[in-house]
Amino acid sequence: MKNIVTFLFIALVFSCKAQNLAFKKEVEKPKLVIGIVVDQMRYDYLTRFETKYTEKGFKRFINEGYNCKNHHFNYVPTYTGPGHASVFTGTSPMNHGIISNYWYDKFTEKSVYCASDSTVQAVGVVTEKERMSPRRMKTTSVTDQLRLHTQNKSKVIGVSLKDRGAILPAGHSANAAYWFRGKKDGKFITSTYYRNDLPKWVQKFNTTTKLYLKEWQTLLPITTYTESGPDDNNFEEAFDGNTSVTFPYDLKKLSKENGGYDILKATPYGNEMTTDFAIEAIKNENLGEDNHTDFLTLSYSSTDYVGHQFGVNSVEVEDTYIRLDKDLERLFDYLDAHVGKDAYTMFLTADHGAVNVPNYLKSQHIPAGYFNKKAFKKNVESVLKQQFKVDGLVKNISNNQLFLNREVIKTNNLNLNTIQEFLVQEIILFKHIDKAYSAKTLSTTQFVSGVGALVQNGFHQKHSGDVVFVLEPAVISYPEKGSTHGSSFSYDTHVPLLFYGAGIQNGTTLDRTEVIDIAPTISSLLGISFPNGCTGEPIKAVLN
Repeated sequence: MKNIVTFLFIALVFSCKAQNLAFKKEVEKPKLVIGIVVDQMRYDYLTRFETKYTEKGFKRFINEGYNCKNHHFNYVPTYTGPGHASVFTGTSPMNHGIISNYWYDKFTEKSVYCASDSTVQAVGVVTEKERMSPRRMKTTSVTDQLRLHTQNKSKVIGVSLKDRGAILPAGHSANAAYWFRGKKDGKFITSTYYRNDLPKWVQKFNTTTKLYLKEWQTLLPITTYTESGPDDNNFEEAFDGNTSVTFPYDLKKLSKENGGYDILKATPYGNEMTTDFAIEAIKNENLGEDNHTDFLTLSYSSTDYVGHQFGVNSVEVEDTYIRLDKDLERLFDYLDAHVGKDAYTMFLTADHGAVNVPNYLKSQHIPAGYFNKKAFKKNVESVLKQQFKVDGLVKNISNNQLFLNREVIKTNNLNLNTIQEFLVQEIILFKHIDKAYSAKTLSTTQFVSGVGALVQNGFHQKHSGDVVFVLEPAVISYPEKGSTHGSSFSYDTHVPLLFYGAGIQNGTTLDRTEVIDIAPTISSLLGISFPNGCTGEPIKAVLN
């Protein structure tokens, strides 16, 4: 009997210890979360360039983390501002209000920028063009909720070449957001929304940016870049002052006719510089060094600039991603050494994909084309005048939206809904228009699937227009060289979503996930409230 009692006592002790260890493991949180957004990254860049990646960059995410292979944006338009806002707020533009990079403001009757703020000043450079803050984003982000949860003990910093790529992810209550001012300055800067001066470590880093103006040659022998088209082709836009679109590129020489330091943005060295700056931010801001989880938002913008200029099928895009893979390896190595291999969590996604250059698609006998905005506007004005016998009914056409002139409508005793519905029925007959929706329909009808749902999720009643239209697949309003994005089609909506690190399972899924699911997943990992406008769901399979 005594032996049985002893055995039961020992078993009970070990059981309690096991439960305590399990509980301890459950409540442990990462010291640092790094949220990475790669600007203009299609999902197939993971697979197309796979043989060129090392085991320590993208493949480390895939092999040791969790890969959501069927990840999509749930709205249009798929642009940088809405993309970054949606990733971190866990909701779509219909709620957070960032409907595009620029949009027509019906109240001021002017175009507004998603991160502009006339109440603040630039810090680090003297210019009126860098007055930026997140004030136009109407909901909180996962980073805001982390700051609220820890009584501001957690530190949040945003880093990107683009202002909107640094500001919107970092949220309203961030400690800092830094972005790159090119031109003749070549500096990472901020605004008085965050602080009144640049930290000494930022000032020191800014003395090194000239070192990135160097020759751009392919990292690997160019003959091995078999995943892309020929280096010399008719689908790429050359740098100003350069007749060739082939390697190598002398960036220091070309910078004189390409916006000075701005040329770095359209090369992989912009990503290299962003990585170096992010590592300096982690080190100098002591991120991940105490018991309160810190958050670094990191957006790689050069991939977008290179894609726009050279196109999806270019050697330049392939080289940029091969080099980004090396940047990720450097970031992983630094975090392992200075934060701890099991002490941080990372996710990587994109703000949108990109379409192949339509002229290239046409050369492959694939339907594609270009949309003429000027001709469209002229046709719209003509049919409206013919039907309603009034001039000036169109106030603005932008972001595939028509804004009507309410003053003219009121003065002439016309009916707004009648004009909206007339336009829907008329423009659907125009060349390259695939679908059209009136504001009334989008405000009163619930679409649960298909393109209508994507349009509705991107429609904000205060900010959006009277009629929204959708172009045919692979038809763009853009110059005839280079790639762009913005549509509801899979080449723009299907992007990577990779998770890695503390609290993350190892695995993969083909189940559909959406951009709005990222923020609640990270919120669940951290045990904090979801962003206040969140409409996404945690991806349960990701979390350990």
